[in-house]
Amino acid sequence: MTLYRLAPTTLNLVLFALILAGAGCRDREITSYTIPKEQPAIHPPLAATDAALPPATGAPGSGNTNMAGTPVVTASGDGLSWTAPAHWKPGPDAPMRKATYLIADDAGGGTAELTVTAFPGDVGGNLANVNRWRQQIQLPPIGAAELEKDLRHLDVGPLHIDVIELAATAGSPPPRVLGAIVPYEGATWFFKLTGPAALVARERAAFDSFLKTLRPAGPAAPSR
Repeated sequence: MTLYRLAPTTLNLVLFALILAGAGCRDREITSYTIPKEQPAIHPPLAATDAALPPATGAPGSGNTNMAGTPVVTASGDGLSWTAPAHWKPGPDAPMRKATYLIADDAGGGTAELTVTAFPGDVGGNLANVNRWRQQIQLPPIGAAELEKDLRHLDVGPLHIDVIELAATAGSPPPRVLGAIVPYEGATWFFKLTGPAALVARERAAFDSFLKTLRPAGPAAPSR
């Protein structure tokens, strides 16, 4: 075996080269990534579904303030006409209402109010609309099967009318609602009588007679 001795300068160069080679290997093992900052997810705007719903337009005991400041489109075009009972007195005009009537109890039992509103489309259908009325007088929602049992159907000329009566258990006195839902010419008309339970119950026959006077009115405004 032949041994070679390296000069100190040569030995230093060799050692330096080995150190650089080792450092280069280690550098290749380390990989750096730059992760962009996560951007917030972009969601499409939520539909303003409340604007399509028939609000409680100041009915006694409704307690509904969800519609405050929300634009609501009422039905336009052909309307309905009717003849109100003589003791139903026209009430003040109000936004989104086609008509308002006030019914006083001669015995001092308070005042009932009938409101007439109309909105494009079916406004969610009978179940949604009845459950909205139930919520306004603090009654729990019902299902489709129970609704079908509770609805009363009335045909007046070309009009099909769904009638319902709701009696609250809370309140002093607890309110009662007589409601009628009338689809007509791509819109839905709502006739809602709300007031003290005893007074509204006494007006049941007058309410039915009122519904039987409903007629298509064409473009003319309903008579009051």
